[in-house]
This record gives sequence, structure tokens and C-alpha cells, in this order.
Amino acid sequence: MKQLHELADEQLVSLYQEGNNSAFDTLLKRYEQKVFSYFLYSVKNQELAEDLFQDVFIKIVVRIKNRQYAENGKFASWMMRIVHNHLIDHYRTTPSDKLISNDESETDLFNRANIAINENREQELIDHQTLQQVRDLIALLPDAQREVLLLRIYDELSFKEIAEKTNCSINTALGRMRYAIINLRNMALERGISMVS
Repeated sequence: MKQLHELADEQLVSLYQEGNNSAFDTLLKRYEQKVFSYFLYSVKNQELAEDLFQDVFIKIVVRIKNRQYAENGKFASWMMRIVHNHLIDHYRTTPSDKLISNDESETDLFNRANIAINENREQELIDHQTLQQVRDLIALLPDAQREVLLLRIYDELSFKEIAEKTNCSINTALGRMRYAIINLRNMALERGISMVS
């Protein structure tokens, strides 16, 4: 039988959907540096890159768990599309210090197709609100589960490193991460928060 790191992305996704958390850990380790580097290169700010990474990590987990990834042999492309769109959403919902006025311009800048707010703006705002709600739910997790989740996302620690830092076994760290995700989904259902965008 092949080791997890030898499996294709799609096989790891399937295993994770069936409850194998180690499969997702393998998938995440395969791409986390690429995703984080993409954010860091784009925003040039470590803390902001970590926030974006946390949000998109949750979004990817939710979409996989809700079976929104259709196996087509292009997991990396699917994932990076979510990452790219998340970065675009960030820029669209964050006020800029470099705003200019078009009051004295004969051409209405907002009618230009390349900078106009697109028809998906309402959905983007809903996605942004959902991510904020998920962050609020993370704050409600039991301390041990929240600690593992944040160490994994913010500090980018492996489960082995998390186990050492929290003085527990790797299986315990994996279990806490698994239950953190389960609890997030359950709390979202209880509060009527849609985690599917």
C-alpha cells in the first residue's frame, strides 16, 4: 500500500472526505508554502498574509468537506483559484489609502469595465461576512482545539511540532484539529451560518 505522500491530490481529497485527517495534513503540507508565499509576496505583510492564509485554509476545508471539489485531476488549479479569488476579495473589501476622486474628470472612472464592481459583489460580501463569522466561531472552540488550529494556521507548525509544543501525542494533536473542524461546522449549523459559498 502506498504511503500518503505518494498519493495523488485527488486520492488525498477522497480520503480526507472519508475522515482521514492525515490525508489532509499531507495535502496541506504539499501546498501550504506555495499558498503562504503567494499571499506574502502579494501583500508584503507577514501578519496580513497569515490572516489571509487562515481564512483561505478554512474556506478550502469547508469546500472539500462539502464535496465542492469535483475530481478532475487539477486540484492545485482549483485550490489556487480559491486562493487568488480570496486575495481579490481582500483588496475589494479593504479601504485603500490611494483613493482618487473622479469629481473633476470628464470620464466616469467607475464605468470602466476593468475596475467596475462586478455582478458577484453581493456574493463576495456574503463570503467576507461568512469568514468573519467563522473567525468568531473559532474563538468559541475549547482552548485545546483552538490552540492546535491556530498553531497549525498561524505558526505553520507540523502536527509533530504542535505535539511537542503542547506536550501531547501527534494523534492527540490530529484529533483536536479534527474535532475543531467538526465543532466549527456544528456551531455554524446551530447558528444558521452557511459555510458554503
